[in-house]
Amino acid sequence: MTKLVRDLMHPGVLTCQPNASLGQVAVLLTQHHVHALIVSDRDGRPLGIISDYDLLAGEWLSVDAESLDAMRKLTAADLMSYPLDTIEANMKLSDAAHKLIEKDVNRLLVTEKGKSVGVISISDFVSSIAKGEKPQCETVADVMSDVILVCRGKTPIVSAARSMTEAGWRSVLVVDAKGRHLGVVSGKDLITFVGNGVDENLTVLDIMHQTLTININASLREAADLMIQKHHHRLIVTDDEDPDAFPLGIISSFDIVAEMARPGSIWQT
Repeated sequence: MTKLVRDLMHPGVLTCQPNASLGQVAVLLTQHHVHALIVSDRDGRPLGIISDYDLLAGEWLSVDAESLDAMRKLTAADLMSYPLDTIEANMKLSDAAHKLIEKDVNRLLVTEKGKSVGVISISDFVSSIAKGEKPQCETVADVMSDVILVCRGKTPIVSAARSMTEAGWRSVLVVDAKGRHLGVVSGKDLITFVGNGVDENLTVLDIMHQTLTININASLREAADLMIQKHHHRLIVTDDEDPDAFPLGIISSFDIVAEMARPGSIWQT
């Protein structure tokens, strides 16, 4: 039986108004443990979407008082992405996967008869793999990226945030002088500074969280299981035979969905 978008989507839509401050957006994202909010008008009509990544692009991490004051005056409407990418609830899951890749977005607003009924995201697809809805053939090595954004432990938080924004990455790996991974800094680690500025003495060592690793020969099922269990969107790929060596790559939830959307993959047969 063909799986539809409605079978995998998260029902309901978490929203904020266009005049919400960036600080209010950050609070909602943190409280509800989500990565994005739908920006809606007073009548509930969706106008755009604002994510933790959108917040990273601003100057709210600046130690400069003038820049910080300017950011405090911005609202969700100023940073949101629009128009919204949508998909009908009765469309096939494969259509949703293709659209996520084609549009290079992390989530789609699900509509039915002109009304917003839910959201389907890359994380939902990863969850479906973890539940074993398809046989597992590919390994981490087949879909991982061997390009990693890295920084040293003494890198200031502001510098790390700017590197992430310029490179289009949602995280940066923190390594020591020998290339051994110490931790990772993601947008979620940085979002707590929205509206408050950041101490110029803080470095990535002060806010990083522990890395999650997976062996290069592990299956995508194992990678998906770990992502879901630990609520992580990316894993550092290592070789169990040489665990202290520089990481071999990184695999993200987006990489897995890209594989699902690839013509000829086991999910497209």
